[in-house]
Amino acid sequence: MAKTGKKYRAAAAKIEDRPYDLSEGLKAVKDVAYAKFDETVEVHLRLGVDPRHADQMVRGTLVLPHGTGKTMRVAVIAQGEKIKEAEGAGAEVVGGDDLVEKIAGGYLEFDALVATPDMMKGVGRLGKVLGPRGLMPNPKTGTVTFEVAKAIKEIKAGKVEYRVDKTGIIHAPVGKLSFGLEKLTENARALIDAVLKAKPSAAKGKYVRAIHIASTMGPSVSLSTAVVETK
Repeated sequence: MAKTGKKYRAAAAKIEDRPYDLSEGLKAVKDVAYAKFDETVEVHLRLGVDPRHADQMVRGTLVLPHGTGKTMRVAVIAQGEKIKEAEGAGAEVVGGDDLVEKIAGGYLEFDALVATPDMMKGVGRLGKVLGPRGLMPNPKTGTVTFEVAKAIKEIKAGKVEYRVDKTGIIHAPVGKLSFGLEKLTENARALIDAVLKAKPSAAKGKYVRAIHIASTMGPSVSLSTAVVETK
């Protein structure tokens, strides 16, 4: 079992062993933070779904009201006029087959990748490189599209993807510790609401089993499921 450091144990000791409401829980996460960098705050939802069944998969995207606090470097694989559109929309890296080859060779200096549908034949072979890093373009997340400028704008505005993992848990960022409590609360509420709206019709029983929030280095805080019971 991994050992925890003194600072982590000291922070964890300040968290009460009870469920918090959303704003209260986020305040606790901020109050016990000890890292020397601006940590990311994440929400973790354990759902009553079996992701092994396609009709119980929970996945989607949303643009957080106050962004993620992270500056996103966007790469675009396109051709023709879409190259100019991507450059005009502020993409940091733009190219066609040349960029595909560059990525295949190990280039990964970007945080998000957008591709037009007509370029996916070439992009498809990058699955082994991009897939494990969560960078593979996908029409379900709006990153395979001819609306290149719109996709870039949404990513830079704070678009996040959420997807239930094989254990039935969703992990997603909702901002930085430096955000004010109100902004973090609104971002977290937006994420939770999006997950609730994405409830599969095949899901039976209690949909949200547990909710926890934590910063990158800090201890987890349990939230009351009353956060979602009125939705």
